[in-house]
Amino acid sequence: MPTPEDVPALPARPSEARVKRALEPEDIVRYEEDGPKVVLLDQRLLPDEEVELECRSVAAVVEAIRELAIRGAPAIGVAAAYALAMAAARGDDLGEAAALLAASRPTAVNLVWALEQMRDDPTPARARALHHEEVERCRAMAAHAAELFAPGTRALTHCNAGGLATGGYGSAVGALRAAWEQGLLERVWVDETRPLLQGSRLTAWELEIAGIPHAVIVDSAAASLMAAGEVDCVVTGADRIAANGDTANKIGTYSLAVLAAHHDLPLFVVAPTSTVDLATPTGAEIPIEERAPEELSARFPARNPAFDVTPANLIGAIVTEHGVHRTPYAQSLAALV
Repeated sequence: MPTPEDVPALPARPSEARVKRALEPEDIVRYEEDGPKVVLLDQRLLPDEEVELECRSVAAVVEAIRELAIRGAPAIGVAAAYALAMAAARGDDLGEAAALLAASRPTAVNLVWALEQMRDDPTPARARALHHEEVERCRAMAAHAAELFAPGTRALTHCNAGGLATGGYGSAVGALRAAWEQGLLERVWVDETRPLLQGSRLTAWELEIAGIPHAVIVDSAAASLMAAGEVDCVVTGADRIAANGDTANKIGTYSLAVLAAHHDLPLFVVAPTSTVDLATPTGAEIPIEERAPEELSARFPARNPAFDVTPANLIGAIVTEHGVHRTPYAQSLAALV
């Protein structure tokens, strides 16, 4: 007979102390006149610690973006908008500030889009309005995306496309929240998302807060779960969507798309129109950021691309705040922007 020491303990249920209120947009990133400064929740320390990072210069915001203290295409766009407002309040050179911010994350088109939105009115009020609009877009697209879910859906998601990544409600995770609230979602499989574990650290944390049933899986487990009939759809966000519908997202999304197609499962991309880049014809023109090899191995040579591109023909639908869009994306997306 096994002794008590031989029997593995059941996973602990989240305590009331750990299940906190839903994140508000200002919890994720905000502007404060006192300083002035941009204050953001340091995502590098989640889920174990909730620490705010105060950025009192554009250089500090650039470093926060590059080092993934704040990440997710819409969220870094909002952070950049606040940073430009801070630069204006400090009397900094706005052209130089905008150039530094634009270069901090080359794959995410929302960054440049947000800076363009701020060009003629670099004020805190305009940045806050942009932040509010981004959150409302997420709520709208989440409602549209929930229409794609059948009762009892078991969804798989990759990386983090929740409130942390969007400055508020969330794009792909927002869709999961809306589906859960409508009684359509049974559970979520959360890819841990190599190499920086945004899924197991950030998405799982947000789902825990929302009370949505979920389980973290290693990235390489997705295929076997699909083959076993335990996945009904894949839902992801996007960092840039080309004019033809090719979509850049966290590395590993392309693999999921191929697997989903093989198992006859739909892959849905949920993202705001600020992520659609009609000036980029196809995914081949999307710049792919390569991160430091040391993040993977301090000893061996390594390649560390942060994103990959999923061809449009592997995407079942692209959902924006304006609705559900289908192929041919060159026509359906062009009508949006």
